[in-house]
Amino acid sequence: MTIDRTATASATATALAPACIGNVAVGFDLLGHAIEGLADRVTARRVDKPGVRIVSIAGVATELPTEADDNTASRAVRSLLAARAPDAGIELTIDKGIPLASGLAGSAASAVAAVVAANALLDRPLAQRALYRHALEGERVASGADCGDNVGPQLLGGLVLAAGDDLIRIPVPEGLTAVVVRPDMSIETRQTRAALEAPFDLGLITAAQANLARVLAGCYANDLGLIRKGLEDVLVEPRRAGLIPGFEAVKQTALDHQALGASLSGSGPSIFAWFASAPEAHRAAPAMVKAFEQANLAATALISPVDAPGARLEPD
Repeated sequence: MTIDRTATASATATALAPACIGNVAVGFDLLGHAIEGLADRVTARRVDKPGVRIVSIAGVATELPTEADDNTASRAVRSLLAARAPDAGIELTIDKGIPLASGLAGSAASAVAAVVAANALLDRPLAQRALYRHALEGERVASGADCGDNVGPQLLGGLVLAAGDDLIRIPVPEGLTAVVVRPDMSIETRQTRAALEAPFDLGLITAAQANLARVLAGCYANDLGLIRKGLEDVLVEPRRAGLIPGFEAVKQTALDHQALGASLSGSGPSIFAWFASAPEAHRAAPAMVKAFEQANLAATALISPVDAPGARLEPD
């Protein structure tokens, strides 16, 4: 398959991919959901020279790699072209809207947006779901792992279970709303994964599986009580929470405001909480920010439906 070089209207394409809450407390590397309000945008442009090249990266305070092998966006597009259009050439312009090392899946978002944009330039574009493995190839550059809990929901939107090659959209109870509070600090995913190297007790693993099952069953049954009972990370959070000043206070504040549950967003430092309704989320958000401020960390809050849209092409 090749790039269609006869249709000048499709010489460029721009896609955005939203931020994401990875793990969702109970589904480490398995469960995630998209969130509205923050996104990365990538423009792909056809060129005659084969290969993938990054033209520019904007919107970030720190430098990101521009070599095709080292950037999540270019690696994802390189994987796509190797499979579908090996002689094609693509240039990428990246606009980072998701803060780096924030626990909001910014590295995955760049990969997803890039592969969605580049796919639109193929003469026979793949279905969006089929881009999953190519976006994963890009995300692996940043995290050192296949974080399907980020890539899956960013591609499809909503709450997604990434089980191997299968992406399963999980039904979301009406009104379910997330608050994400991002403190003014950063944590690298590779750093937080080091805290998980020691073996886990079998009993903890069983308890974690039970909580994941409760949350999934609660979503399918529209049972908020079951979700509330299950939405607790007994496995990963205890090892990572100490890296984030004020974590316990922020989490407890969310629970005091009727959150169904609260935990780290991805590897942190952002903290998320689920609420049964948007009004409850709006009441809780300022208090969660204040709890971080009392730990001497400035913070900002983002409120989003759990069933938020995924990656999409922007109009020309």
